[in-house]
Amino acid sequence: MGNFLSLHLLILFFSLQCFLAYTMAKSAAMRSNPDAKFIRVSCKATLYPVLCVQCLSAYANTVKQSEQQLARAALSVSLARAKSTTIFVSKLTRVRGLKPREKQAVKDCFDTMSDSVDQINKSIPELGQTGHFAAGQDFMWHVSNVQTWVSAAMTDENTCLDGFSGPGMNGNVKAVLRSRILHLAQVTSNALALVNRFADRHRPRRE
Repeated sequence: MGNFLSLHLLILFFSLQCFLAYTMAKSAAMRSNPDAKFIRVSCKATLYPVLCVQCLSAYANTVKQSEQQLARAALSVSLARAKSTTIFVSKLTRVRGLKPREKQAVKDCFDTMSDSVDQINKSIPELGQTGHFAAGQDFMWHVSNVQTWVSAAMTDENTCLDGFSGPGMNGNVKAVLRSRILHLAQVTSNALALVNRFADRHRPRRE
């Protein structure tokens, strides 16, 4: 019972991270800051705009009004969440009393989450290749790689939850893991949406 209590506390801690970052950044100066406004407007392109603003408002002074830097910040947030989730799943593998199917599902989840971390991790420097010196097909090549890898990371996250489908898999392990993975999936979805927004606004135009 103590193990599951600790897991619930971990979920609460991680789910509050974006909210706390947003609260720290939310002041009168930030609300009137054009850089903060840029983030709020950009986040409207995502499926989870409130979460997007909460996670990215603290980066306003770094992002300025750059779509590329905003997408990069969103990917960095997603990477941090993916890493913490992988650690979280690793802790689950050591919980006593797991059913054989649960134990296997957790192990499979750890493998897919590790792959998700790798996919997001390599997408960040790849996005950095889309700067001023990248043009035409070169720009689209790098952006396409980022989109492919982040999409693959989202697939990994959903695959983790799929492992807990079916009868006899609706216990505490699934409950605590579902909350954590869904939060990560939403953050990753927002990151992909901002990458797509950057690509759409800066893709080479045909003459």
